[in-house]
Amino acid sequence: MSKQRFRDIKQGKIRTIQKEKKPPINIPYATNMQKTKAALTDSFMLLMPLMYIVFYLVMDGREDFAAHKLLGWLYILVPFILIQTSFMYFGKGQTPGYRAYNLKVVDGKSLKQAPLFALLFRNISMVLSLITIVGWLMMFIRKDHKGLHDLLSQTTVISIKA
Repeated sequence: MSKQRFRDIKQGKIRTIQKEKKPPINIPYATNMQKTKAALTDSFMLLMPLMYIVFYLVMDGREDFAAHKLLGWLYILVPFILIQTSFMYFGKGQTPGYRAYNLKVVDGKSLKQAPLFALLFRNISMVLSLITIVGWLMMFIRKDHKGLHDLLSQTTVISIKA
């Protein structure tokens, strides 16, 4: 195949080959409102019992928790991440809040169930992005509503039919 010259193409002697465009895939991304409602539901159903257990059974009251805040939050967040990851892995990408609002966490490329390590990494980075707020604000800027934790773990939250 010889090199195509611009002049030959312009004069119509050589026709350029048009590449076929793939039709866009319509992925039903979850909205920010759905994800926020699901996160609030999960925080009340999963996080509040853990906080109560740590405050009153492990740390002997709020005063002890206030004296050892870092250790207290570690006692709360590590089980929360493990429980949420197990719900997402064994519950086919859904926590109780995600199930209530018909959402599902899937692999970003194949749109199938995300692997265990990706879910664990997503939940760890989700806690870190909520602490820094920057990763959380990303989902309001992007069209696909992905936060920093979704980008890093290559996962997507989609809306499913009931």
